[in-house]
Amino acid sequence: MNYLQRLCRYKAWADDLFLAVVGEVPEHELVAPRPILFGSLIRTLHHSYAMDYVWQCHLLGKPHGLSTRHPALHPPMSELATLQRDIDKWYIAYVDGLSEAQFGEMIDFEFIGGGRGVMSRADIVLHVVNHTTYHRGHAADILYNVKVTPPTTDYPVFLREQKAGI
Repeated sequence: MNYLQRLCRYKAWADDLFLAVVGEVPEHELVAPRPILFGSLIRTLHHSYAMDYVWQCHLLGKPHGLSTRHPALHPPMSELATLQRDIDKWYIAYVDGLSEAQFGEMIDFEFIGGGRGVMSRADIVLHVVNHTTYHRGHAADILYNVKVTPPTTDYPVFLREQKAGI
């Protein structure tokens, strides 16, 4: 297994643990205004999913149809959790199907805020994993503020649990 395959599996594992805890948070806490860029816990999680979708579209060479990185509307938490878990599975299958040469292929895209970009497939996948980890930290801070303990989603814990077959 190469490092990108491992990282995609880590992302799916961490997202799943996190979403299981968030799924128990009352609706009013999910949507309550928070002093964070996205305004609430659910909008923070939706941003992470939406950007996973945007990068998926870039990798597939198809339009994503989004005009903002901060969608005002979001699905209910149960639907968002399903969408996130499904796209995590897609990234695992996608990376599993790439050859070493394909990891280095350059992808041209347009940033939502404007301007052209170009990144390798490997760098896009690395960004997707890193981006979600970053915003999972924001969401964890919100959970602490509503007296919910987020799960431990550190990469070394994932590696330990994978080695132990958990």
